Amino acid sequence: MKKLVVLTGAGISAESGLKTFRDSDGLWENHRIEDVATPEGWAKNPALVLQFYNERRAKAVDAKPNAGHLALAELEKYFEVNIITQNVDNLHEKAGSTNVLHLHGELTKVRSVKNQHLITDIGGKAIEIGDLGEDGQQLRPHIVWFGEAVPMIESATDISMNADIFVVVGTSLQVYPAAGLIHYVNKTVPKFIVDPHIPEASSNYRSITFITETATVGVPQLAEILIRDFQ
Repeated sequence: MKKLVVLTGAGISAESGLKTFRDSDGLWENHRIEDVATPEGWAKNPALVLQFYNERRAKAVDAKPNAGHLALAELEKYFEVNIITQNVDNLHEKAGSTNVLHLHGELTKVRSVKNQHLITDIGGKAIEIGDLGEDGQQLRPHIVWFGEAVPMIESATDISMNADIFVVVGTSLQVYPAAGLIHYVNKTVPKFIVDPHIPEASSNYRSITFITETATVGVPQLAEILIRDFQ
């Protein structure tokens, strides 16, 4: 089977009713990014940060995968599919995808403030001040905040380097280091971008086919092309 690597961003989750990370006014669900998605925000007001992610987690638990997620899961019948997602929801898993790497963490998991490797799966539960991990330390969202290292980027880079086909869905290719993964894909590898707006940075890349549709429309179209032309 050919190795199909898919980088997904906020655009695919938006069609399942989950707000994209940053609105045009620079706010995320009416909060400044600095207040809810940085180590400084956590240090200043951890209760606010926990409340913010509790609300995101509850919405994500209720959200259902859309046609884009389902089409990617279906492609596992034809390809070795590796999904690298910038999204912190579990919609890919809900759709049936079995090989998903979360670059920016997962809403359904929390970790100790002292040990980033002490991770607990909490599903849709809320976390409050005073909820402690196995080491007796406060639990925080298992989310990569601005200013923090992206621990899974090396694994994502290795996966991208070995792609036979590389696909980008619902991301502007502006958020690094995720946006840089396409640089590691072999120049001769076919590349596809599914997004209503062609990313400005994409002019720097070669061998790209654009499908200027939303994920729910464009990914099923892409699936047909891949099955027809690359089997």
